[in-house]
Amino acid sequence: MRRALASLPRTVWLLGAISLLNDAASDMIYPLVPLYVATVLMAGPKALGWIEGVAEAAGSLLKLVSGVLADRMRRIKPFVVIGYGLAGIARPLIGIATSWLGVLAFRFVDRVGKGLRSAPRDAMLAGSVAPSQRGLAYGLHRGMDNAGAVIGPLIAAALLSAGVSLQHVFLLAIVPAVFVLIMALRLQEPAHADVAPRARIDWRWSALPPRFRRYLMALGLFTLGNASNMFLLLRAQELGLGATRITLLWAAFSAVAALTSTPLSALSDRIGRRRLILAGWGGYAVLYVLLGVITISAGWLWVLFPAYGLVTAMIEGTERALVADLVPKESAGTAFGWYYLVTGLLLLPASAIFGALWENGAPMYAFGLSAMFAVAAGVVLGTARTST
Repeated sequence: MRRALASLPRTVWLLGAISLLNDAASDMIYPLVPLYVATVLMAGPKALGWIEGVAEAAGSLLKLVSGVLADRMRRIKPFVVIGYGLAGIARPLIGIATSWLGVLAFRFVDRVGKGLRSAPRDAMLAGSVAPSQRGLAYGLHRGMDNAGAVIGPLIAAALLSAGVSLQHVFLLAIVPAVFVLIMALRLQEPAHADVAPRARIDWRWSALPPRFRRYLMALGLFTLGNASNMFLLLRAQELGLGATRITLLWAAFSAVAALTSTPLSALSDRIGRRRLILAGWGGYAVLYVLLGVITISAGWLWVLFPAYGLVTAMIEGTERALVADLVPKESAGTAFGWYYLVTGLLLLPASAIFGALWENGAPMYAFGLSAMFAVAAGVVLGTARTST
């Protein structure tokens, strides 16, 4: 594993370091948003569902646009730099919001930034390594991203324990965001970007390879049950955990994801992407049944959240590596744009439905429906004709 990691190019490591710092800034805030919305702004799960759904859906539309433009222009770095810059500015401003609509506005800008950078960045990763290293490269990237998600909550927990207010924790997230922008400016365009001919990219659904369309259909079903992780944090609050312990719980989830993402995604280079994704989706269904349908005590959260980190590590990098496997290299940006469009756009109904079921019924209905969608997605992917 050490030799394999050492063989990865500078671009992969730099993008991983950028994601680490960016996620540290993001996850100083992310676990606290449900608390801020519920306890400071006095809004409920339904408002949280709309905040996350609208913001993610809008960002997802931009992911397709930015991916197509990056392929056509053969320019990736501007999308990455502007995307990280917008998010770094918007996230800390959540602390000055006086209503849930204000939180929605700043989350919207944050997700616009993510929409601009995500597909071009993943295309840059795909173009930087050989196909046999894709699982390793995406796993390393997700691992470093999740390492930042450990650092951020720990910083937030320390600041809260020292008496810093929620609003001030949000504002302090600007510090790592500045370093993210500096590092993004040091990225270099892939070598092929300057020499490849500029061709018109057909981004229509009908022009996508059939195997890729089938994969996107399975991802769409899974996403309909994969509402915002903020509902997991809201569940922790409902079971009696306070702000400091919730941030530590999120850090535990992220630590497991960070430590296991690289080896698990690299495993997909050997045993196949589909097998690992199916195992991850199955684990997701089981965990959601345990979290929402079965009555549990708060103590079990310290087992279930790290287990969810393991499931996340199996899924995240492997899903992206499979995207790169199923499309030609010259249209990778467009393919990742479609990937993010499907997984992000469907988050709006997923989060809205999840929040409505929770608020008007009970958590068991919301978590149970999510588990059912994960099983259905596994059936579609499991019966698809693909060799990966």
